[in-house]
Amino acid sequence: MQKRDQSKAAGGGGGAASTPAKRGRPFGATSGGSAGNSSAASAGTAPDSAAPSALLGPSLQVQCNFAEQNNKRIVLALQSGLKSELTWALNTLTLLSFKEKDDMRRDATPLAKIPGLLDALLQVIDDWRDIALPKDYTKPPRLRLLGANSLVTGFGNEFDALGSNDVLSHLGPGNGSKTDASVSKGKRQRFSEWWYDEEGLFNLDEEARAERQQCAVAASNIIRNFSFMPENEMIMAQHRHCLESVFQCVEDQNTEDEELVTNALETIVNLAPLLDLRIFSSSKPSFIKMTEKRAVQAIMGMLGSSIKAWHCAAAEMLGRLIINPDNEAFLLPFAPQIYRRLVDLLSLQAVDAQSAAVGALYNLAEINMDCRLKLASERWAVDRLLKVVKAPHPVPEVCRKAAMILESLVSEPQNKAMLLAYEHAFAEIVLTDGKHSETFARILYELTARPTNKPVTTRGIWGV
Repeated sequence: MQKRDQSKAAGGGGGAASTPAKRGRPFGATSGGSAGNSSAASAGTAPDSAAPSALLGPSLQVQCNFAEQNNKRIVLALQSGLKSELTWALNTLTLLSFKEKDDMRRDATPLAKIPGLLDALLQVIDDWRDIALPKDYTKPPRLRLLGANSLVTGFGNEFDALGSNDVLSHLGPGNGSKTDASVSKGKRQRFSEWWYDEEGLFNLDEEARAERQQCAVAASNIIRNFSFMPENEMIMAQHRHCLESVFQCVEDQNTEDEELVTNALETIVNLAPLLDLRIFSSSKPSFIKMTEKRAVQAIMGMLGSSIKAWHCAAAEMLGRLIINPDNEAFLLPFAPQIYRRLVDLLSLQAVDAQSAAVGALYNLAEINMDCRLKLASERWAVDRLLKVVKAPHPVPEVCRKAAMILESLVSEPQNKAMLLAYEHAFAEIVLTDGKHSETFARILYELTARPTNKPVTTRGIWGV
């Protein structure tokens, strides 16, 4: 299955055509233009002064030799863990990894040219995952009962115990307590009181945690951008740590940052044609202990998501993963749930959801007889595939694949008795639709020319 096609859009002022915007990026964020050379201090960027004013988003250029001159510095900056170094490295890599589909610039940055880069980026994500909390997490209040019944305990600085024995005043703001405004007003919090806070001392406060999260999202965005480059696909598809990290982010869709989950999901979709799920049981070193079953369950969780971008990407991912015969053993046990959900997507009015569902069903129907029998027995499957053809779907290729799925289903004798109920609908398409009349003529021929296992009363095709 080919890499996802990017839609081409014409743009602009002055009659010039702009490069199509990359999916997930602002339209008009192209790399073409007549910008001058930029310095390494600004990560090799410069605004495009000749860009049409109608376009949205910046236009950027990167020096051709910037990555080669700074590759070691970039990796070391990522590994340092220092905020300023991380920010510089992530900003630089964001520019280096950004590339339009038709951009033929020479400075595309394959991961193989920068040793250790992918591992360093994954470490940034792992550092966040180690301290990540659910996005809806609320820390419950907890009382410190040590010395609650004693005026002086001998621990710490006693927190002005001679003046007050209020235990609640010992709690830091991270523990969910509310100190009396009249007491705290005009007083500076003592360092020893901060130690009582679970977020204090050697732990991160909320601001630092948010910055770590932003770094992880930026790193995932860079990895996503790299996955669009053909030079990086094989390296990333065979990198177990990379696959484990992105699948774990997808697995934690209900608790993890949405942008991080989306970047991880799109990375898997791009790598899916080359992905072999057996890598999770290979001899390569494992960091997260991801298994094939957990990976498929994570995909099924995304397929059942109510977010359109997620369930569409999951359907597209399934259609690409099933191309590899080695993945069939892990995906087919979930076939009934997959068919049910994909047929549900066909009922949605969103054309992209229908397109993703038809693409996945097209590949699943070509596996074996059992797949075709289960799909035909799924309620509303044939009816909704016919609606995609008769509507018709705005993309002709989707209509063609829907018709080919029906032709695959009718090739199984056990399905003929059920498909004969749609004989008049097939005949109507033969007479009225010139594009798909040949396919549905073959379907009618299969229904009537070959004997079935069950005796069926012969009926006239043309209404005679």
